[in-house]
Amino acid sequence: MMQENQKKTIKILDKGFVTLIDQMGNDRSAVRAARVSYGQEISTDERDKKLINYLLKHSHFSPFEHISFTFHVKAPIFIVRQWFRHRIGMSPNEISRRYTSKQADEFYIPDHIRTPDKENKQGSIKIKNSELSQECINLIENAYMESYNIYNNLLNKGVAREMARMVLPVGQYTEFYLTTNLRALFHFFNLRADSHAQWEIQEYARAMAEIVKEICPWSFEAFINHNYTGDLL
Repeated sequence: MMQENQKKTIKILDKGFVTLIDQMGNDRSAVRAARVSYGQEISTDERDKKLINYLLKHSHFSPFEHISFTFHVKAPIFIVRQWFRHRIGMSPNEISRRYTSKQADEFYIPDHIRTPDKENKQGSIKIKNSELSQECINLIENAYMESYNIYNNLLNKGVAREMARMVLPVGQYTEFYLTTNLRALFHFFNLRADSHAQWEIQEYARAMAEIVKEICPWSFEAFINHNYTGDLL
């Protein structure tokens, strides 16, 4: 397991991050899980790497469920709602605005504005008009300020947090712990580390892929070669 001083943090967007809190297993964990069927364990580097390639090439994914990660994530709520659609193999615990107002004043301020891509219904295109972009960003910031002021006003009037939070927008940052396994992460990368996904969640997927690549280089390389369906990694 990781020691406290080994935590790796990657900053994302303006205030977000992904931190690897804990991790169990590596490439050879998948090898051991696969070879137990034959009463064998690890062998040479060359043979173990070859086995990992064989497993992923032929879609034998279950051995990769024996490699687990726990991340601390800070992201805008609208991204987390997309993220939590990945339910199999991912176990999240999120901060509750019923119980705390800590960092409730943190909102995602984009550094650019996008318009719909007419050729790709799922895509969007960054606008080149800097004046229009800044005007839109200012509108977003003003909306945040107004909703947060109302939130505080409600609290000051004695309204419970669980009701006052209703006025807060989905651009607010939230935090959660996520425990997952490598198989689930591979699926996440296929869907979110892809140009068809929303740009903001792409950034989180790229960061997690960077962490996974460091810990499980053989498995990550084999995944890219045999299973990855996206276009960003």
